[in-house]
Amino acid sequence: METRTEKVTVAGGAFDLHLWLPESGGGPVVLLLQEIFGVGPYIRKVAEDLAALGYVVGAPDLFWRIRPNWVSDHSEAGVAASMELASGFDVPHGVSDSAQALAHLRALPEAAGGAGVIGFCLGGSVAYLLAATTEVDAVLSFYGSAVPDATGLMEKISSPLLLVFGGADPYIPRERVARVEEAAAGRPNVEMHVAEQAGHAFHNHEAPQFHSPEAAVAAWKRAVAFLGRHLG
Repeated sequence: METRTEKVTVAGGAFDLHLWLPESGGGPVVLLLQEIFGVGPYIRKVAEDLAALGYVVGAPDLFWRIRPNWVSDHSEAGVAASMELASGFDVPHGVSDSAQALAHLRALPEAAGGAGVIGFCLGGSVAYLLAATTEVDAVLSFYGSAVPDATGLMEKISSPLLLVFGGADPYIPRERVARVEEAAAGRPNVEMHVAEQAGHAFHNHEAPQFHSPEAAVAAWKRAVAFLGRHLG
C-alpha cells in the first residue's frame, strides 16, 4: 500500500500527518490517534490493518509540540519515559491539532465517503474529547483514561461512539469504567465493550506485558464491524 507524510499547519507551527492509502486508492478516512509510545510499530500496524480494509488512514504526531517524532519501545524504561513525556502533553492543544488533522484528511483527493476517529490510550481520551466538539461518522475510544471523569461531555456527542475498556485495568479501575457504563446507558449512539479479564493497552501486540490476545481479537472484531456499519 502507498504511504506518505504530509504537514499540517496550525497556530504555533506544523506537525507530521502520516498517511496510509488502501489499494483502491481512496475511501472513507480514519484519523488514528496514538498511544503515549508515539506513532511507532504498533500504531503503524493498526494503520496498515485499517488501510487493508479500504480506509484512508492518517496518524498525526500528537507530541510534536514537546518532542517531535517521539517513538518509544515498551521496556520498563520506555514506559517510564513515555509516561513522563505524556505528563507534559497539553490536552486542549492535542484536541485542536487532531481536529485540524481530521480536516486535512477530509480534504485529501483520496477521501471518499465518511470520516471516523479511533484512538488508543492517550489517543482514546483525545478521540472522546474531540467527539464533543466535532461531528464525525464514527468515534472509537480504546481505554481512554480521561473518559470516566468527563462523562458529562457524553450528552454533547451525537456521533456514533464505541468505548472500549479492560475490566482489569490498573490505570482505569473497574468502578471508574462502571461510571462510564452508567452514563452510556440508554444512549442509542453509544456502545460499550468491556474486556473483563484484560488490562490496559490490551490490544497492543507490541507490548507483551499489556497484550491480551483473545481480548484483542474480540475487541478488534467489534471495532471493525462498528466502522463498517458507520463508514462502509
